Amino acid sequence: MSAGPDRRRPGAAPAPDPRGSEAHASHRRQLGRGFNWLGGATIVAKVIDFSTIVAVLLFLTKEQVGVASLVVSIAMIIEAFDGFGTSEALVQAETLSRPQLDTLFWFVIGTAVLVAGATLLAAPGIAAAYGVAGMAGYFIAAAVKQPLVGAALIPLALMNRDLQFERIAVVNVAATLAAALTRLGLAVAGAGAWALVAGYAASGLYVLLGAMVARPFLPRLRFHLPEIRPLVRFGVRAAAANVAEQIFKNVDYLLIGWFYGAAPLAIYRVGFDIAMEPAMAVGTLVNRASLPVFARAAASQEALAQSLLWSLRRLVSLTAPLMAGLMLAAGPLTAMLHDRHGHSYAAAALPLQVLAAAGLLRVVSQLLTPVLMAAGRPGLAARVSAATLALLAAGIAAVGFRFPAGTGIVAVSAVWLGIYPLLIAWGAVYLRRRWGMRPGRLARALAAPLLGTGAMVLLALAARHYAGGGDPRLQLGIVAAAMALAYGGLFRYARS
Repeated sequence: MSAGPDRRRPGAAPAPDPRGSEAHASHRRQLGRGFNWLGGATIVAKVIDFSTIVAVLLFLTKEQVGVASLVVSIAMIIEAFDGFGTSEALVQAETLSRPQLDTLFWFVIGTAVLVAGATLLAAPGIAAAYGVAGMAGYFIAAAVKQPLVGAALIPLALMNRDLQFERIAVVNVAATLAAALTRLGLAVAGAGAWALVAGYAASGLYVLLGAMVARPFLPRLRFHLPEIRPLVRFGVRAAAANVAEQIFKNVDYLLIGWFYGAAPLAIYRVGFDIAMEPAMAVGTLVNRASLPVFARAAASQEALAQSLLWSLRRLVSLTAPLMAGLMLAAGPLTAMLHDRHGHSYAAAALPLQVLAAAGLLRVVSQLLTPVLMAAGRPGLAARVSAATLALLAAGIAAVGFRFPAGTGIVAVSAVWLGIYPLLIAWGAVYLRRRWGMRPGRLARALAAPLLGTGAMVLLALAARHYAGGGDPRLQLGIVAAAMALAYGGLFRYARS
């Protein structure tokens, strides 16, 4: 069994695709299915998440939101250790046997239990470091989630490997809805920070239930470690990239909570969730839909180029109008949000605008990970993630030592915006040297969605100028209408 290493000589150009345009069309159809199903599921899931989070904010104080954000951020980093990257190894492996799957299941469950135990042991020290009384108890929910996520790993990976995007989409939407209702019900019942923490943990249970229904997998009682050594070797390197990515996603919460406390963190989180959550959801879509297709196309330079360009164009078409719309709607949207005591979240408007711009660049840069994984380069993916994380952490730490809370959360948002051009520039150089993709070819893929988004912004600004007035609902309506026109035009262009 091979875990799919890159067998080509380093620096050599990939071989020509023997199947030609027929193979390219097949890859595009597979990507189209993945983006349509997983993208639709992502949109539904984000609408559910956003609407329930807004409702939950009404029942929580800023301090409770901040504490829960810290716990969930740390738990997400811990969760990245589950399975030690073997999910990616399963997706890109050339062949799999039933003994491997059985052994891998027990390996994943065992590591998840160890991770859960380490979480409980570390919880008191984490609470002491942040000086938050009672924070350690919340990590019980984080520990419980680890074996649940581990048990769902194999059925989810098998569905992804088999390109069963429809089933994955249904599982994601159902789990998101169930977790959102759990979170909202607990908030209404007065559970405070537990509403967010328990909702996060419950999502693991719902994903497991959905995965087992969609792709049943009953492990047999056998364990033979040599069977899975190739998967684990690949997975450990992939896990390093996953852990770095999760720290990257959450290091801002950890450092803002450390420097400024729970209430400023809550303001920052509102801006971050509104702007960056859609970008991170698209990033998840990228990895799920693109990795198995890129893995099949990686033997051919042109096949991978066509798949990457198609993905890039589709991702920017999905994301650019939304990010631009959020920048336009930031003021009225945050002014309408309030906490349990009636205090406004209007201070989140400027961070939201900066983070929305960063979110668009983030989506573009996230295509690098599935390309590197598909080419059998998880180690390089890990190094890129670690370097990006180091830049982000250093920038946020410098802000924390230099600025007070009010300007600090804006400066942290600017750090996000500053690192992505560097990552994209590195990616362009890598694609040029390794896969022969010229920057001009990449830029042409972005032309239509960026021009359409620019027209949308001009239309919205003109409509707001002529409409006048400061009614936030009217302003939001204008932005929503402009976004609808932009998406309609881009959709028609893509179909032409």
